[in-house]
Amino acid sequence: MSEENVERLRLHLQPWGEPGGLEATGRGEGDWSLIDPEATYEDDSLPDHAGEVYRGHEGLARATRQMIEPFEGTTIELERIVGSGDRLVSIHRIRARSRFTGIDFDIPYAYVWTFRTGKIIHGRGFASVRKALTAAGLSE
Repeated sequence: MSEENVERLRLHLQPWGEPGGLEATGRGEGDWSLIDPEATYEDDSLPDHAGEVYRGHEGLARATRQMIEPFEGTTIELERIVGSGDRLVSIHRIRARSRFTGIDFDIPYAYVWTFRTGKIIHGRGFASVRKALTAAGLSE
């Protein structure tokens, strides 16, 4: 199952780096087959997300909308996936421009994904790749 989870995650994340891919996910569109209907997501790196746990497909879509709302042309390019089994870390490069200030962002970001029976049951975002790897019990 470990290599299957890596490949499933890679296919799920690939559209995030394509034009309109992340925005479609925020609207609740896209392929949700990898995400358990009762999955949860959280992160403390985005002010709008701090202290909140998003539940289910609609909750994850709402978290995505809140993340991309202040930006235009947001892309999240997958750089690599670290780990095996039921705990994986996806490491990304986020590129976006602030809708209000015009400031360009080009930052690393990481997610820890927990799988059960081939589906994601929990995701957590980290502004620090090192912290994500530590949280997952992994190293580079």
